[in-house]
Amino acid sequence: MSALSLALVSCTDLDVDIKSQLTEFPDSERAAEAIMADVYAAYRGALGRDHWMAQTLSGDEAVSVSMGTDWFDGGRYREFHVHNWTADNGLLPGMWNSAITGITLANNAIALLNETNPDLTAPARAIRAYYYFVLMDNFGDVPLLTEPVDEVPQRTNRAGIAEFIEQELLEVKDELPNQVTPATYGKATKYMAEALLAKLYLNWAVYTSGDVSSYTPAASNEKLDQVVAMCDEIINSGQFNVDSHRFLEKFRPDNGAHIRDFIFAMPYDRERQHGMTYTRFWIHRSAQNQFGPLPQSVGGTFRALPSYLDKFNLEGDERNASYIGGLQYYWSNYTEDLDRPFLIRTSKRGIDQDYDGPDADDQFDWQLETVREIELRPGGEATLNVGNDLKGRSMGYRSIKFYMDVAVTSANARNQSNDVPIFRYADVLLMKAEAILRGAAATNGDSPQSLINQIRTYVNAPELTTAPTLSELLDERAREFSDESWRRNDLIRFGKFEDDWGFKSLYPAGYSERFRRIFPVPTTVLDVNTHWTQNPGYPN
Repeated sequence: MSALSLALVSCTDLDVDIKSQLTEFPDSERAAEAIMADVYAAYRGALGRDHWMAQTLSGDEAVSVSMGTDWFDGGRYREFHVHNWTADNGLLPGMWNSAITGITLANNAIALLNETNPDLTAPARAIRAYYYFVLMDNFGDVPLLTEPVDEVPQRTNRAGIAEFIEQELLEVKDELPNQVTPATYGKATKYMAEALLAKLYLNWAVYTSGDVSSYTPAASNEKLDQVVAMCDEIINSGQFNVDSHRFLEKFRPDNGAHIRDFIFAMPYDRERQHGMTYTRFWIHRSAQNQFGPLPQSVGGTFRALPSYLDKFNLEGDERNASYIGGLQYYWSNYTEDLDRPFLIRTSKRGIDQDYDGPDADDQFDWQLETVREIELRPGGEATLNVGNDLKGRSMGYRSIKFYMDVAVTSANARNQSNDVPIFRYADVLLMKAEAILRGAAATNGDSPQSLINQIRTYVNAPELTTAPTLSELLDERAREFSDESWRRNDLIRFGKFEDDWGFKSLYPAGYSERFRRIFPVPTTVLDVNTHWTQNPGYPN
């Protein structure tokens, strides 16, 4: 049953006042905190896997390979890379259901907290707007539910949802907390609302284009000055910066409220707040014994695409360390210990299962080396098979941006404590730069060059000496926000989602199927809501 249908089952008796569930109506801040806890957490699982995978694998960052028949999983990961996903893809319901669950819980919270009390209901309305943004960004037309209903309405068009999000956030942002403290971490604040508005406005021409296939980067965007206005509100608050911590320190398992770059983040904890499992898919299979050991279901299937790695080319740039390759060493507290090389007792057949020389089974110590290029085994196109041996396991560089806590154990089931940033101050700077490049009026003496150089300075990369182009700004976003689930959104806005990368040529139609800029409504959802029709381009 979809989360949408589940929500309706629980709310069909409209004669029962939702407030009657409680002996005393919860109108205090403490009660509001308790009610809102589940609302904030509703998207934790999808953000830690399904949403992250769909954004990352459908862009030019990474590919998820199979090793022999291992981790092919019906092609769900391959489909995102080659752009031939269907409504039956197993990752889509997680995104849809998590967002709908969050919307439903937010609606219930608004009713319980008394919708006439803006101080208490504003956070629920703001996080509901975020969930609607996720739904609209990924699926286009979605049902607009702002209160318990007896039956599911028709879906509202994408432009209508964008306008609803805008209206909601403009109405509530000044009712939200405007001081950033540990108590507001991971919660809706004025600046979270403004960052979401800036992101909405930057993509306004995408969301209001009608047919998603008709959008081009040359489309007029009437909201560019509003992008700048929202970014300026955050910049002028003085409560955020990019340089309080070094780049990779921001994403470690001990990150949190002290990271002044984080405007809104999803907290995770390996013992209490489960769902974040990025390292499970990036880690080298042979490295899993560093962690506990982990259970045998370590994925190890994500590999960075060489063409994406090419963007990490600035001398001295700390972001270059986001990916690792070459000779590997054991790590202790994230510092290379060169006295403890990563050695594996193996044989030539153990490295390459296809090797059949006379010395195939001779044993020797091999220092693990990860190579940059990714090559499929003969006949491996249908499954993106690189082989389930050390040769296959060692193809492709790996992201260590959200590197797992080395103290994690199998009891933690691979769950990580790395909080996931959703909106960062660095994004605010680059959104303002992009809006000005696209035609917005510059403010406060800022220019795209000066804004990008604020990023370059804190990562010790060479500063720009000339005005940047939009193409250069997109590459800057690639370096800054890798593995943070924004690449698909960026590529669509820049008109590059249909470009060639990796193994996309295995499905040549993917270069022209612009309807894939949104995903199909999951089959499980359409099976329940039979009066809906599938998104254009996808079979009903």
